[in-house]
Amino acid sequence: MTRVALPTPAFPPRAPEGAGNLRGTESFPDAAHHELANSQLRRNIGKATHTIREKRLQVTGELPDWEQLRDAGSAIKTDVMNRLPELLEQFEAAVVARGGVVHWATDAVEANAIVTRLVRETGSDEVIKVKSMATQEIGLNEHLESEGILAYETDLAELIVQLGHDTPSHILVPAIHRNRSEIREIFLNEMRDVDPNLDDDPVNLAAAARKFLRHKFMTTPVAISGTNFGVAETGTLGVVESEGNGRMCLTMPQTLITVMGIEKVVPTYADLEVFLQLLPRSSTGERMNPYTSMWTGVTPDDGPQNFHLVLLDNGRSASLADGIGREALNCIRCSACLNVCPVYERTGGHAYGSTYPGPIGAVLTPQLAGMHGSHDPNSSLPFASSLCGACFDACPVKIDIPSLLVELRHQKVQQAAFGAEAAAMRAASIAMSSAGKFTAAQKAAGLGRLMAGKKGKISALPPPLSGWTDARDIPSPPKQTFRQWWNSDEGRREIDDARKEAGE
Repeated sequence: MTRVALPTPAFPPRAPEGAGNLRGTESFPDAAHHELANSQLRRNIGKATHTIREKRLQVTGELPDWEQLRDAGSAIKTDVMNRLPELLEQFEAAVVARGGVVHWATDAVEANAIVTRLVRETGSDEVIKVKSMATQEIGLNEHLESEGILAYETDLAELIVQLGHDTPSHILVPAIHRNRSEIREIFLNEMRDVDPNLDDDPVNLAAAARKFLRHKFMTTPVAISGTNFGVAETGTLGVVESEGNGRMCLTMPQTLITVMGIEKVVPTYADLEVFLQLLPRSSTGERMNPYTSMWTGVTPDDGPQNFHLVLLDNGRSASLADGIGREALNCIRCSACLNVCPVYERTGGHAYGSTYPGPIGAVLTPQLAGMHGSHDPNSSLPFASSLCGACFDACPVKIDIPSLLVELRHQKVQQAAFGAEAAAMRAASIAMSSAGKFTAAQKAAGLGRLMAGKKGKISALPPPLSGWTDARDIPSPPKQTFRQWWNSDEGRREIDDARKEAGE
């Protein structure tokens, strides 16, 4: 019998570097330092997240079975991840059977090329878009522009970001870092034919945006959308939104191209009942979304007559292959974790350097794009958290984000080369290996009092230990160790006094 040597299975690829928006240019601590200096941003975000939190607590408190709904959502998403390949095949067959065309994209580069080709085949050099995090993730707008195709965002917040030559800072409210005075300035500077006397009344700002977009809705033959859910059973896709602009994009053009992350599939139409209760309450603090649009393939003489679905991987298979990290794929993009996160509230979304900010972004971005060494900005994201657990409490599908962050920290340390941090941990291990070594280390630590001086705090350590004091002071080591105090006359007296008070 001839022996056959089987190779070790290859780990699925992460999202490629240099394509899309899953990697910032600087580490989270450096980026956060810049953002913290922007007091207006902190006020804008603090006010908005506080308002959303209050609304969410009110509408979730109305449901006696809210926790059961969370359990159901979590169970459905876990089931999806356990049998994702078969559900995707079922979904593809259902879409094709109803007149759609399905394209599979391994990564951002392939997805951008597919969408560009489909737009060019229509002969149009313009597209309108309904809010889509997947297209932001792959950098589709920038790619289309490089190919001579203009993409117009129709969601009001996305339009503000686009006209302001900015990037989103929130999953649900991309322009959460802007106040209405800033939005007025953006419209006056960037919007064609805007009334020069435009004020910052929200009603008038919305009217200006509506007038700007109306012509595009009526004349642009191609639309690009994302999707909140795709139903494997029927081939149905759905988008939830608050303005109605998405519905215009989904119904008026002749060609509709939808870019969908492969994790967005759900098994049956009945599963939507759970998520259409969880999502609006967790995201905007509403009982239901003002606009819920669903479409299934192509219907003759009604809506787009050409429908293309691009199923995007871009690192999702790699995340799925991680037995612990795969839980991040359960995310339904509600942004509840951002709105309760004390770190996000103070730094905003731009500090994360990714399409996905906040606690879920600190997990999802390294899962999709990887952490390539200590100098990779993504390697700092798992540490962008206090691990307070508020995100877990708020998540409608019960993703244990704190545990995932700890696991990613573990993975980062495993991948890191031997450095100052590893040396410090090794030294601590040696010091704690015997009573004698530990006692000697305690005595040596007393030298830290010289660095602390009269103020009793160490404010600056030299490199490579400077990271310990960049954002906090270290208390001066005590004059006595606990053992020394215990064996001293003072210690004995205090112990005797305590025993007397306890009646011993």
